[in-house]
Amino acid sequence: MSNSVDDSSIEKIFPCPVCRKITRYHAENPHRPFCSERCRMIDLGQWFEGDYRVAGEHADPEPPDED
Repeated sequence: MSNSVDDSSIEKIFPCPVCRKITRYHAENPHRPFCSERCRMIDLGQWFEGDYRVAGEHADPEPPDED
């Protein structure tokens, strides 16, 4: 028997991570945790541009194979 809670019907209200507009984190919001597709794409673009980084050791790129 599992003690997990099904929170798919629980609605949480918080600010959008991009524009700070109050939004709902709910299964019916396809853009969660963002308020809109626009904010979702802005966030994705920031990842692509390198504005966000995951903490950790710097990894040296692997040398190219010399076949």
